[in-house]
Amino acid sequence: MPTTDPLVDAYIAQSGDFAKPILRKLRAMVHKACPDVIEKIKWGAPAFEHKGPLCGMMAFKKHCAFGFWKSKLLLRDKDSTFAKAGEKLSWGVKGRDPEAARISHISELPSDAVLLKIIKEAKRLNDEGVALPKHKAKPARLPADFGAALKKSKKSLANFESFSPSQKREYIDWITEAKREETRRVRIATAVEWISEGKIRNWKYQKR
Repeated sequence: MPTTDPLVDAYIAQSGDFAKPILRKLRAMVHKACPDVIEKIKWGAPAFEHKGPLCGMMAFKKHCAFGFWKSKLLLRDKDSTFAKAGEKLSWGVKGRDPEAARISHISELPSDAVLLKIIKEAKRLNDEGVALPKHKAKPARLPADFGAALKKSKKSLANFESFSPSQKREYIDWITEAKREETRRVRIATAVEWISEGKIRNWKYQKR
């Protein structure tokens, strides 16, 4: 019997009716391909681990996303099964951007054989300890209004400058992605407050 997490059960139960069969199918395929997989809720969504992060899935209002932690390695070979499966399984390639994969109906998933083959390949990478290539995060351009708000608080500015490039980018992306001016102002104010306390953008998900 597979080892399941009741929190994942609750996540699926609370998802939209269109999403439930998709999430159940993906979950079953992961357990079938990797019987020793450990599931949990991570970053607010179901995640699967086997000797490290393996894959994850997420439900949105009108679509689901599913992807692999080492998707870049799975895509390394252009003729691989993963590459041929197309963008439906590319979540994680573009910074785990949910826009990179949209599964709105269970019929849009690859066949069971393809899913199992891809998950087993991801498992093999973890079994063999194959690591993702290290890369340096490029410094993000600081928006003028965000920079001006940081300068009003010496503590916030000092803390922000001490953050890593990726931690800075998380805040900058969060602010620049705001679609309304009011939302942007609120996010800037919230960011300055959190930064003054030394908190990174996703501090709520940090292990304590």
